[in-house]
Amino acid sequence: MNVLESTPEHARRELAGIADALSEDDDLVVAYARAVWSCLVEPGDRVAGALIATCGPVRALEIAIATTGGAEVAHAAGIELGELDKARTRWHPRRGDVAERIAAARRAGARLVTPEDHAWPERVADLGPFAPVCLWVLGDVDALGASCPAVAVVGARAASGYGDMLADDLAAGAAAAGVAVISGAAYGIDGSAHRGALAAGGATTALLAGGVDRPYPAGHRDLLERIAAEGTVAAEVPCGSSPTKWRFLARNRLIAAMSDATVVVEAGWRSGSLNTAHHAAALGRPLGAVPGPVTSASSAGCHRLLREAQAECITSVADMMELLGLDAQAPGAVAPGADQGAGDLTRILDALSDRSARSGYDIARRAGFGAEEATALLGLLELEGTVERRPGGWVRARHRAAATLW
Repeated sequence: MNVLESTPEHARRELAGIADALSEDDDLVVAYARAVWSCLVEPGDRVAGALIATCGPVRALEIAIATTGGAEVAHAAGIELGELDKARTRWHPRRGDVAERIAAARRAGARLVTPEDHAWPERVADLGPFAPVCLWVLGDVDALGASCPAVAVVGARAASGYGDMLADDLAAGAAAAGVAVISGAAYGIDGSAHRGALAAGGATTALLAGGVDRPYPAGHRDLLERIAAEGTVAAEVPCGSSPTKWRFLARNRLIAAMSDATVVVEAGWRSGSLNTAHHAAALGRPLGAVPGPVTSASSAGCHRLLREAQAECITSVADMMELLGLDAQAPGAVAPGADQGAGDLTRILDALSDRSARSGYDIARRAGFGAEEATALLGLLELEGTVERRPGGWVRARHRAAATLW
């Protein structure tokens, strides 16, 4: 039997264990057509998106798998016939992959979520013809369509201790206030954001560039399993798909679209997280960036966003809540562990002198911290204006009261 057959019986059989909540024949056929589409196209395929928006996924699929015709629908969708013919040359070679991709989803326990489902994240409609045709999901499917506010927390893979700590604290503060935290599960800032949200018992979604059955990066397999158990792991490419450079870039538009605001915690001058930030700006979503030491290459991208993209300066959970248009003083807006964070900052201040500059190593030794942790805490205090960096090291700022970020 043709794997692309769009009969209710075929759709029901193919989607068994993947979309069991659907019972109506028409719903099953539409869902199956979208599942097939996800196997044929790369994320953000404008021609596919325009066709589907014009005549629906089932009719659009019939046009896609035909070798000729479809000119009238293509014209109505604003697609040149030559564009449609070129798109077919992209789509046709993948027709033989559909059965295995859907079988892989069943083996992985993935669920199919489509724009017709109540769990569909309505925010992605702002992507227009570049919106995903469906999502493959592990974990809490309903969380995708939840009405709670959502923030994307992204940044460098090669994050510093300063960046990791801030990502963790900002995400924990957001999660504690009932804000869903969205990121890409990469090393560095992404991973810290997910961990912070999980530690606060909040909602977090990891959006992958490959199939949800292929944990990436491999070193985050345990983290992704935990997110799937307590939150949501999702991808628009089907199971069995490998992450590629293009898919990472396309995934970034989805991170921005599924969030009410995007915060870049730490990023180099050419960091991939700047791509997410630019998608957020293009969508008209609020954009924030966390400043770092002016000498830090890891924060050069954030400073670039502050200067060139009119990003809001984010130095605290309260700043991030304001970016989201929420009450920064709402119950739960303070990150769990904030008291401990204030105590750590106090220990660093106690190790500083008002007059003599002390090296980071000396401060770490006096305060009882590792060098990297001490550097991160000094960076936070520098943002607050509580400490100053001098040629010989660090000193307490004169005439400034000790403060905390939260």
